[in-house]
Amino acid sequence: MKHFALFVILVLVTFLAYLSSCQSNVSIQTAQYAVNGQKIYKTHCENCHGGKGEGLGTLYPPLTDQKFFAENRKKLACIVRHGLQEEIEVSGQKYDQPMPANTVLTDLDIAYVLTYITTTFGGIDSTYTHEEVKSALAECRP
Repeated sequence: MKHFALFVILVLVTFLAYLSSCQSNVSIQTAQYAVNGQKIYKTHCENCHGGKGEGLGTLYPPLTDQKFFAENRKKLACIVRHGLQEEIEVSGQKYDQPMPANTVLTDLDIAYVLTYITTTFGGIDSTYTHEEVKSALAECRP
């Protein structure tokens, strides 16, 4: 157990070092959110969207489209929390598989996972703050 804890700490430190060395303008908060978001992504998102955010063919969209992220920033928290039942277009490809709701995720969890996705897969150096997610969720219609 002691070795496992040391391994986890080493992985987290390495990931933070990677983020700060490869993307010098990534803030400490963004790096921390992304580390926490990675765990959530692996549990709740990776099955459909892939380990590298590549999606699953024509079934599930990739999470790598910067333009989509920028145009839908305020909607992303709602999509994560409430799922999506309608067709969506990402990178010129249409997807119509429903996305299930993630009602067990807290507002902060959603901020973490969105920061991880957009920073790691989308190449956007930006933090989704807890306050931003909370505000977006208050305005969305499930």
